[in-house]
Amino acid sequence: MKKLIRSFGYAFKGVAYATTSQLNFRIHLGATLTAVIMGFVLHISTGEWQWVAISIALVLVTEIFNTMIETLVDLVSPGYNEKAGHIKDMSAGAVVIAALFALITGLMIFLPKLLLLINHAA
Repeated sequence: MKKLIRSFGYAFKGVAYATTSQLNFRIHLGATLTAVIMGFVLHISTGEWQWVAISIALVLVTEIFNTMIETLVDLVSPGYNEKAGHIKDMSAGAVVIAALFALITGLMIFLPKLLLLINHAA
């Protein structure tokens, strides 16, 4: 049981490292907070919550993997290496794809509700 608890400690340490060292991770956490608050305010459905949760998890996990890959590439290839650059670029590209998926998902869920709210208020 001690090993299990210790492994969770290491996991939380990794998330804390990503939070404190990576600006983009903090930006994604801010977007997460915004999406969760909007979800409560706009009373999204259970199915919509599932899509929001999947989007949040996908972006945060991808951002952590990006950080891992960039750190590892820097460790094994501290000097300039064209292939190392391609690896880092593709890793960042994966985050962009996940973030675009989250943005499109968020627009599909929140935009109609916001428009309805604006039209109702007008």
